[in-house]
Amino acid sequence: MMNIVIFLVIGLLSGWIASNLIGGKGLGVMMDLVVGVIGAFVGGYIFQLMDITVNSVWGEIATSVIGAVVFLLIVGMFQKRSYELNK
Repeated sequence: MMNIVIFLVIGLLSGWIASNLIGGKGLGVMMDLVVGVIGAFVGGYIFQLMDITVNSVWGEIATSVIGAVVFLLIVGMFQKRSYELNK
C-alpha cells in the first residue's frame, strides 16, 4: 500500500515539474498526476533502453520528469498549440 502512495506522490511531483518546464504552469492536480504516472512509465522505458539504472528516490523523480517531458512534447505534436521548453 505504501509503495502505491509513494508512486502517486512521485507521479504528482514529476507531472507538476514537467508541466511547469513545458507549459509554464501546472495542469491541475489530476492532470499533473496522470502526466507524472505516464512519465514514470515512459522514462522507465527510455532508461531501460539506454541501460541506465536508478537506485534512489531522486533518480526515480528524474526518470519520471524526463519521461513526462517527452510525453508532453509528443502530445504537443498532435495538438494545435504545441508545448515547447520554457526559456
